[in-house]
Amino acid sequence: MGADGAMKSRLLTVALGVLTAIGGFLDAGDLVTNAVVGSRFGLSLAWVVLVGVVGICVFAHMSGKVAAVSGRATFEIIRERLGPTTAGLNLVASLAVTVLTLIAEVGGIALALQLASSVDHRLWVPVAVLAVWLVLWRVKFNLMENVTGLMGLALVGFAVAVFLLGPDWGELGSQLVPNVPVQESAAVYWYFAVALFGAAMTPYEVFFFSSGGVEDSWTVKDLATSRLNVLVGFPLGGLLSISIAACAAIVLLPAGIQVDSMSQLTLPAAEAGGTLLVAVVIVGMVAATFGAALETALSTGYTISQYLGWSWGKFRRPARAPRFHLAMILALVVAVGVLMTNVDPVAVTEYSVVFSAVALPLTYLPILVVANDPEYMGEHVNGRFMNVLGTVYLVILVVAAVSAIPLMIVTEAGG
Repeated sequence: MGADGAMKSRLLTVALGVLTAIGGFLDAGDLVTNAVVGSRFGLSLAWVVLVGVVGICVFAHMSGKVAAVSGRATFEIIRERLGPTTAGLNLVASLAVTVLTLIAEVGGIALALQLASSVDHRLWVPVAVLAVWLVLWRVKFNLMENVTGLMGLALVGFAVAVFLLGPDWGELGSQLVPNVPVQESAAVYWYFAVALFGAAMTPYEVFFFSSGGVEDSWTVKDLATSRLNVLVGFPLGGLLSISIAACAAIVLLPAGIQVDSMSQLTLPAAEAGGTLLVAVVIVGMVAATFGAALETALSTGYTISQYLGWSWGKFRRPARAPRFHLAMILALVVAVGVLMTNVDPVAVTEYSVVFSAVALPLTYLPILVVANDPEYMGEHVNGRFMNVLGTVYLVILVVAAVSAIPLMIVTEAGG
């Protein structure tokens, strides 16, 4: 294959990165959190998204490289390398956050479908879960990542809306300077900073990315593909996240509208492009939350199965990996049970990103350890630059984890 053909082939394989980024940066929690932040703080917290993009790129690169070099998912090696106790703590922390996030994503699908149909979101919950299960059961991994990632790109409608709204670019740019608005307290500002950071680096993203690399049969020859996925997918997700915040900053902040429902996310799109643009962003919201629900359900099955040594993966027939599929089914049942109560799906999404921050160190420290083990990585162990970045981010992760719950209590969840 010539150079042009190789480049085209690589460009066609970024779907995993796009799906992971759309599901990670633009899941239900991120959609709501970015809109809330934009409507209250303008773009003064955009720097947190940038920090999160770099962080998730660093650890996703490590996780993807582990899968490509070893041919095994990161969590399998974590248990083998660090032992069942340490890996068990990692499992409990990441699994709790992943299931909570799954509940938020299924609720997000239902809320997005409510926007499109005006039918109460609780009536959409069983439909959403059934659709997720059918895709997990019957659809091949490659088709799933390609279709969901492509449809999720409809969220570019928020970026289009920013330009159609014709903002004062000087004023918008001035908001990028980190500062606490006079009407907000420093504690609330930092609470939302931690929430945004936790949303950007949600633990399930790296485990899904690594397991997806195994699903796609990556080898050492695919290291360039892994890097391309990381460098295209996650920055794109970050850019669209900032676009959502910018739309809220342009339309909602001056009007004094604070976001407390998913329907308010579409107000800037309606003002910018009318019904057509609203339809586009709703398609993107449904696809993004649906893709995130697939990711979180799969991550539940991946982590449990890889820890316990069960057969796993969509590359296997369900009959050859029954416990892997059972784990996902049970997680979906829990999601339905919670969402059919009077719980507010938006509140679930907000809490999920905060608790995500608490679990971050337990998730990312083992990945850094494995990425430096020559027994698994051979000559592809981390270089000095990646280790310095990884260490710096571990410090940031610990600070975020330690401060998340106190900030939530002091600010009454940003109220």
